[in-house]
Amino acid sequence: MKKLYPDAVTALSGLLFDGMVIMSGGFGLCGIPDVLIDAVKLSGVKNLTVISNNAGIDGVGLGTLLETRQIKKMISSYVGENATFAKQYLSGELEIEFNPQGTLAERIRAGGAGVPAFFTATGYGTQIAEGKEVREFNGRWYVMETGLFADLALVHAYKADTEGNLVFRKTARNFNPMMATAAKTTVVQVEHLVEPGEIDPDHIHTPGIFVKRIVKLDQPVKRIEQRTVRKKETV
Repeated sequence: MKKLYPDAVTALSGLLFDGMVIMSGGFGLCGIPDVLIDAVKLSGVKNLTVISNNAGIDGVGLGTLLETRQIKKMISSYVGENATFAKQYLSGELEIEFNPQGTLAERIRAGGAGVPAFFTATGYGTQIAEGKEVREFNGRWYVMETGLFADLALVHAYKADTEGNLVFRKTARNFNPMMATAAKTTVVQVEHLVEPGEIDPDHIHTPGIFVKRIVKLDQPVKRIEQRTVRKKETV
């Protein structure tokens, strides 16, 4: 199967529809599939449910889909850097399903592993547990959380071969690998593309069997969400 596509719009052709569930990788602005997100925006699909650790910032990443009001619901753990997100949520335009960050990661991992639900102590006794099944194990109470599985996963990888074997770099490895396993179709944008056999098998984070389509980035843009510098010392 040919997995390499010439651009993001072509790679998403035939995969997008109104009301679908999309997983979007990355952490903050690190490792986000920004080029693929832009292609989703151009398609005009709406009423999307998006699973992502966060919602980017205003005008960047998923923030662009919020501005066009293509997202109906976010399943996330942190959204504090996006003013558009806050405004839409407070006005009732946007649904939010908040998750503790570790719970969100495990829900995605479970979905990819075919695990329908699991129990975690995180969130017991708080609003997180409201309406969910709770159960006691060995004297401690746990909350049942369901696995997450999407119609489409959008992923950013540092390196890939043309068979779809992926390597992630540093912080971008937080959510991208597990999301690549937890969708009907996974589309990857990649910084460096090589031929099969050029990646040491021990260095592969996600096997190519999970990846259906690949887009090679020409000039990856790496943004800094919050620039923190040390004050210049005076002598």
